[in-house]
Amino acid sequence: MAATTFDIGMVGLGVMGRNLLLNMADHGYGVAGLDTDASKVQALKSEGAGKKVEATVDVKAFVGLLKSPKAIILLVPAGKAVDAVIGQLTPLLNVGDLIIDAGNSQFKDTDRRARELDAKQLHFFGMGVSGGEAGARHGPSLMPGGPREAYEHVRPILEAVAAKVQGKPCVTYLGPGACGHYVKMVHNGIEYGLMQILAETYDLLHRGLDMDNFELAKIFEHWNQGELGSFLIEITAKIFRKLDSKTGKHLIDMVLDVARQKGTGKWTSQEAMDLQVPLLTVDAAVGLRDMSAYEQERATASKLLHGAHGAFGGDAKAFVQHLAHACYVATVVTYAQGFVMMRKASQTYGYNLNLEEVARIWRGGCIIRAALLDDIRAAFQAQPDLPNLLLDPKISQEIMKRQRELRSVVRAAIDLGIPAAGLMNALAYFDAYRTARLPSNLTQAQRDFFGAHTYERIDEKGTFHSRWDADFD
Repeated sequence: MAATTFDIGMVGLGVMGRNLLLNMADHGYGVAGLDTDASKVQALKSEGAGKKVEATVDVKAFVGLLKSPKAIILLVPAGKAVDAVIGQLTPLLNVGDLIIDAGNSQFKDTDRRARELDAKQLHFFGMGVSGGEAGARHGPSLMPGGPREAYEHVRPILEAVAAKVQGKPCVTYLGPGACGHYVKMVHNGIEYGLMQILAETYDLLHRGLDMDNFELAKIFEHWNQGELGSFLIEITAKIFRKLDSKTGKHLIDMVLDVARQKGTGKWTSQEAMDLQVPLLTVDAAVGLRDMSAYEQERATASKLLHGAHGAFGGDAKAFVQHLAHACYVATVVTYAQGFVMMRKASQTYGYNLNLEEVARIWRGGCIIRAALLDDIRAAFQAQPDLPNLLLDPKISQEIMKRQRELRSVVRAAIDLGIPAAGLMNALAYFDAYRTARLPSNLTQAQRDFFGAHTYERIDEKGTFHSRWDADFD
């Protein structure tokens, strides 16, 4: 094919990069790919046969294929690999060309790269991509942020390939700076929380009620038809039905109980602490993934440390219903924490995020898509400055109708000795948020006692310090 005839390029032709390029080619765009692995280059050419697709291992030839102003997407591992690719590309680019980092980069790295490339008169923005390989191929949720001018250059392509809900693409310009990667980071933190809640639900049904995988599949399939309907619920039902070709057993039972992580959940928790935003459910999920890595110690401890492990003695059918309501409450609380964090970040970093639009683009294509997002979108549509989803009249009413079941499930988990930190922390967040006077007055008094950190009073303005071990004045 002739040079300079391709609309967009992709560096990194792994499954995600290749599928996203093929998605673009399906919509009539000319796409070019670059990878150091010749087999991946050939795979793109083979899969893109008959379409306007080209690929190479040569960076100069790759850049030469693209129309000006050039637009290049990076889908390479976060960290040093992104900087290395940018270093290869920039000498070959011209003023006004655009680089899009579509990997899971840390948002502070995205800010740094944007500044460095702006000094060279090159555009750069970060774009979160959610949906996995299937989403990339057939319609992901896209979260771009950076220079508005640069977004407009690629907007038609992104809108064409994004997932569609009610005819609208699940992509929008989110705002300046690194807000695209920031929103994706929070998305992944919420994802951690939701997955932890579902893991605990599975544990309570499987170990607590002694349900087999077929029973579990039926329950999750039923839940997916109602208010809990979501991508994660849907795939969980499918997981319980999958048989292992090697043993003939259910595959889920052959999977090692060690949950890996790439760091985005940890970043979310760390950033939330910097912003002083409570993120109890996500923090618990990160901690439980860390705990899962201690499998040998856990095996030893299971023989030495004995706790509650009695059989469930109640109405199993009623408990399943209670668990469904508990999941609903915990899910809402997890989303609420994430949206509070994005609001605080928007104020702190000047992102000017439209949270209704964030909820809208998460409704299709992405991993945390769920029926609940329609209610979340409606809440921010009715009140754009809503400080917390728990204050929305409709959502708060639904929570109040189900909170008793969450408390019941948490009590059952305690009695059964089944760890349920996600559900417990969701309840703790709810109870703390609805408490007009927390016991933090004692915490502050202690800080003043041992460190003279001062305290504030409820009856007058100012800061005060007392000699707590002295007699009354």
